[in-house]
Amino acid sequence: MSHDERTQDEDTPFYDQPTGGWGSVKGMLRLMKTERPDAGVIETLMRQNKPGEYMCTSCAWAKPPSPHRFEFCENGAKATIWDLTRDRCTPELFATHTVEELKGWSDHELEMAGRLTHPLRYDAASDRYVPCSWEEAFAGIGAELKALDPKSVVFYASGRASLETSYLWALFARLYGHNNLPDSSNMCHETTSVGLKKVIGSPVGTCVLEDFDHCDLILFFGQNTGTNSPRFLHPLQEAVRRGCRIVTFNPVRERGLIEFADPQNPLQMLTNTGTDLSEIYLQVKPGGDIAALAGLCKRVLELEESIGAVLDRAFIDEHTNGFEEFAEAMRDTDWEAIERESGLARADLEEVGSLCVKASRTIGIYGMGLTQQVHGSQSIAMLVNLLLLRGNIGREGTGISPVRGHSNVQGQRTVGISEKPELVPLDKLAEQFGFEPPRETGRTTVEAVQGVLDGSVRGFVSLGGNFARAVPDQGRTDPAWKKLALNVQIATKLNRSHLLVGESTWLLPCLVRAEEDRQASGPQAVTMEDSLSHIHGSVGKREPASEMLRSELAIVAGIAKATLSPNPKVRWDEWTGDYSLVRDLIAETYPEQFHDFDARKFTPGGFYRGNAARERNWQTESGRAELTVPSTLSALGKKPEAGGFTLVTLRSNDQFNTTVYGFSDRLRGLSGDRDIVLMNPDDITRAGLVEGQRITLESTVEDGVERRVANLTVTPYDLPDGCVGAYYPETNALVPLDYHDIASKTPAYKGAPVRVLP
Repeated sequence: MSHDERTQDEDTPFYDQPTGGWGSVKGMLRLMKTERPDAGVIETLMRQNKPGEYMCTSCAWAKPPSPHRFEFCENGAKATIWDLTRDRCTPELFATHTVEELKGWSDHELEMAGRLTHPLRYDAASDRYVPCSWEEAFAGIGAELKALDPKSVVFYASGRASLETSYLWALFARLYGHNNLPDSSNMCHETTSVGLKKVIGSPVGTCVLEDFDHCDLILFFGQNTGTNSPRFLHPLQEAVRRGCRIVTFNPVRERGLIEFADPQNPLQMLTNTGTDLSEIYLQVKPGGDIAALAGLCKRVLELEESIGAVLDRAFIDEHTNGFEEFAEAMRDTDWEAIERESGLARADLEEVGSLCVKASRTIGIYGMGLTQQVHGSQSIAMLVNLLLLRGNIGREGTGISPVRGHSNVQGQRTVGISEKPELVPLDKLAEQFGFEPPRETGRTTVEAVQGVLDGSVRGFVSLGGNFARAVPDQGRTDPAWKKLALNVQIATKLNRSHLLVGESTWLLPCLVRAEEDRQASGPQAVTMEDSLSHIHGSVGKREPASEMLRSELAIVAGIAKATLSPNPKVRWDEWTGDYSLVRDLIAETYPEQFHDFDARKFTPGGFYRGNAARERNWQTESGRAELTVPSTLSALGKKPEAGGFTLVTLRSNDQFNTTVYGFSDRLRGLSGDRDIVLMNPDDITRAGLVEGQRITLESTVEDGVERRVANLTVTPYDLPDGCVGAYYPETNALVPLDYHDIASKTPAYKGAPVRVLP
C-alpha cells in the first residue's frame, strides 16, 4: 500500500487488525482478570442494553428494539466490569494514607483501589478522610449550604446520573436558589446545543436508528466510533453491506472507521477478517473542517450550475433562509484557500462533493473534533449547510447526528440540568412546587472554574465525575480548590478530584447502575436518554458493593432535605421511596415528550421523545432552517506560530473520558505509556528531534500564564503536517481556560496551539 492522503503510513505505528474481533475479546478478558468482578458480571453483560434490563453506563449510543445476543461492546463491557470489581476502597485505605500521599498515586492507581464503601469526611488535622454516618454527612453538608450564598455554589453533574436523579438535582438547585448547573456537556457537546439550536431550532440531532437502514451516504467528521461508541459499528457495517458509502474526515486515521469485524459473526471471527467501512478517509488538518465543508458545498453548487437539478430547490424555497447569501459566499471562496486551510486536495473534495450529489439520502455525523474548537459552532453550521442544499434533514434516511459520550448526558439537559433558564419551563416548576425559581443565567463549566479561581465560587457539589481532571488549565486550577468552603463529591471510585480538598469536604459513595436499588416500595428502575433521543428503562440486579451505599437519588434527596426549608409540595422521602413518582413529575413538567412516562419506560428500543426539526418544524428565530456564511475557514482560534503545532487531545480505546482502564491503545498500535506525543515523521525531522526523545509541550497562547507538560516521549505517527496528538486528560493543562468555542464556551481540546521544547 503506497502512502498518500488516503492510506495509512506503514512506517508509523498502527493497528492492522479489524476493530472488534478477537482484539476486543482479549481486551475484555484482560480487564476481567485485573478487576476480578463478582460472579454476576456475565449475567449482567447478557442483560446489557436489552429492553427491560440493564442499560450500559458507558456511551449513549442507541439500544435497538431487537438486540443482538451480545448487545455490548468492548468499552461497554469494560465499564460494567470496572463497576463490578471485587476490590474495595475502605476507610482502612484512608487510615493508612494521607490525602497528600494519595496525590502521588496515578489516576489509574486511584481508581484501581476499588469501590468506595463508606461515607467519608475530610479531617484537616490528620490530612485524612475519616468515616462518618449518612446522618452526619447530610447534616454537615446542609449546614454548610445554608451558610453560603446560593449564587456562590455550583452543582455539577457528570452525565451518567439517571433522568430521575437529574430532574431532582436540577429541582434542588433551583429550590436552593441558583441555576449554576454545568454538566459534562459543557466540556464536549455544548457546541451542539448552541450551534444546532441556532440553525435548525433543535439542540440535539435529528436522526433515529432506522435512518441508518435507508441512507446511502454517511459523512463522518471528528468522531472516533471504534473507541467512543463501538456498538455503532454494527449499523455501519450493515449499511455498507447494502451499498451505503462512508466518507470520513479526521486528522487521525482511527481504525474503527476503517475496518470492523463483528465478534458475533462466526465467519469473521474464524477468518479474522472484517468489513471495510470508510470508502474515502481524508486526514483534514485540525480546525480544517469548515474549509473542507466549504469545498463540498462549492462542488455541489458548481454541479448545480453545470448539470442542473442538483439542489432541492423546493425544500430550499419552503424551508430555508439565507440561501442566496450562502451560495454567493461559496462561489467567492477560492479553492486555494480551501486547500490551504483544510490540508486536503481539491480533487479529493470534488470527488466527495460529487458523491453528495449522487446520494439520495445523506446523514452527517460528528463528534468532539467539531465541537471542541474555538469556531466549532461554525463547523457544525457548515455541516448543516451541506445537508440543507439537498434537503437532507427531515426525510427518512437523512439528518444530522452528533454522537454523545456519557450514557445520559443528553437526557440530563432534557429534564432541566441547564445553566440557561430559557431552556427550562420555570413557570411550570413554579406552579408544581410553589416557589419562585431563580431567573439569572447560571455558570457554565468554564465560568464555574473561573469562579473557583477568583473565589466567587465557595461551594462545589459534584454528582459523579472527575471534574478537576476533566477541565482545562489544570496547572492554574488544581491549587485553587483548597479555597472552597465546601466540596462534596458523590462517587463510586476514588479519583483526583477527591484529593483537592477544601475547608469542608465530603466523599459520598453511591450505587452503580448495575446494582440493585431497593427503596421503600421495592426494587427501583431508572431511565436515561440515548444519542438519538430515545428513553430507556434500566434495572440493576447485582448485590451492592457495600451495605453502606446509597443511590444517587437518595443522596441528592438527603442533602436537599437537610438544606431546604419544608415545602408541602416537595416530598423528598416519598420520591426516594418510589421513583415512579419522580417519573410522574417529569411527565407533568414535560407532558409533550414524557406523557405516560412510567408506563412507557421499558418500550423496546426506547420511546422517542420527538424532535421538531425532524418534522421540518424549525424552531429558529426566522421559523426556517438557516444557511449561514462562515466568518472563517479555520475553526482554530489561534494558528500555530512558525515552527509550532496544533495539539489534538486523544482518548485511547482503554479509557472512557477521564477513566483509564489500562495502558493499551490497541486500535492505534500503541501501548504501555500515556506520556507520549504523536508527531508526523517529517515534523519530527524538521523540529530536529528523534524518536524516543523526551520533550516538553508549551502553550503558545499569550495571556501571561506559562503552561507546560514535560517528559513526553516523541512517537512517530500518521498525522497531518503541523498536528501533534497527546492524551486527554494528561495534556489538558495546555488548553487555557479562556480558549473555547466562542458561542458555547466548550474548551478547545481539539485545536490548541503549542510549541515543542527539546
